[in-house]
Amino acid sequence: MIDKALIGGKKYYGLIAVLLGVIGVGFLCYLWQFFHGLGITGMGRDVSWGLYIAQFTFLVGVAASAVMVVLPYYLHNYKAFGRITVLGEFLAISSVAMCMLFIFVDMGQPLRVLNVLLHPTPNSVMFWDMLVLSGYLALNILIGWISLDCERKGVAPPKWIKPFVYLSIPWAVSIHTVTAFLYAGLPGRHLWLTAIMAARFIASAFASGPSLLIILCLIVRKTTRFDPGKEAVQTLAKIVTYAMIINLFFLGLEFFTAFYSRIPGHMQPLVYLYAGLEGHGVLIPWMWTSTALAALSLVLLVNPVTRRHESVLVVAVVSVFFSTWIDKGMGLVVGGFIPNPLEEVVEYVPTLPEVLITLGVWAIGFLILTILFKIAITVKEGVEEAGA
Repeated sequence: MIDKALIGGKKYYGLIAVLLGVIGVGFLCYLWQFFHGLGITGMGRDVSWGLYIAQFTFLVGVAASAVMVVLPYYLHNYKAFGRITVLGEFLAISSVAMCMLFIFVDMGQPLRVLNVLLHPTPNSVMFWDMLVLSGYLALNILIGWISLDCERKGVAPPKWIKPFVYLSIPWAVSIHTVTAFLYAGLPGRHLWLTAIMAARFIASAFASGPSLLIILCLIVRKTTRFDPGKEAVQTLAKIVTYAMIINLFFLGLEFFTAFYSRIPGHMQPLVYLYAGLEGHGVLIPWMWTSTALAALSLVLLVNPVTRRHESVLVVAVVSVFFSTWIDKGMGLVVGGFIPNPLEEVVEYVPTLPEVLITLGVWAIGFLILTILFKIAITVKEGVEEAGA
């Protein structure tokens, strides 16, 4: 089936060329970082996680969201999701690949990644995070490829694949739970020290991931002969609606706990993010943009009339995607470092090389996604033409 990725029109090859160009620029910037160190980034002693880890944290959620199509289809036999299940699994593959690359570029000595394998430490949350991410990647590659190949041949998936499908469902939840524990297990960072951190991660994941899948489904419908199905898109929209409501509810709980208790350590990061602290507030416009996008998305999603109108739905899900990208990315990661343990405010702003490396990794992810979607859609178009 890989040969299907080599056949396409001018737009397909044009997209591939653009992505390769962005990847090339990002790779050159990464070589600069590799030889000169992380000093070319905006990170330092006080803010040691920045734009790279913000993308990693967000994309773990996008990867985990594949379960929202796998679970209804395989456990509840929801036929409408049968047309997009493989697309969700392929989205998970590209997302996990980006997660791993962002960890790789965040390390000053990337070869030390091998130490996680050569010297495993089960008492480290990072070890378990590596384990669940690599396992989830393998599961989605196996399930997605076998399912698509069986669809191409017009046969039912083999029985031995079912246990892997069922295993992938709790595994999807585990990758975000373990990632949340990386933050919640650090007692010196008050913004992250909350028992509902994993719940917040999962809620935002089930909002952002399906939102991206809806966007991709609508693009596929517009640019190819394959229609993912209106019912599947609308069901995903309902999932996004409920998940976004829960996500904002959990955020409200954090505000109530911090400001009703009046504990300074819990209040200060939130004050910094939304109002500024000691004259510093580089993230204020970003956080209020996230809030405005979240409010707009709920207004459009909660109303069934606007949600069913696909042009309006696009605005809603794009708003959800970028709202959660800001809040769960830079807002969560950078906000956790401010103020530092000495009660000082040291701000973080990503540098241009850092941004270009980040764009390069995103381009790699979209290149993987483009190739996988090209294979899947070509197969599905062939199946439908044969059955017509």
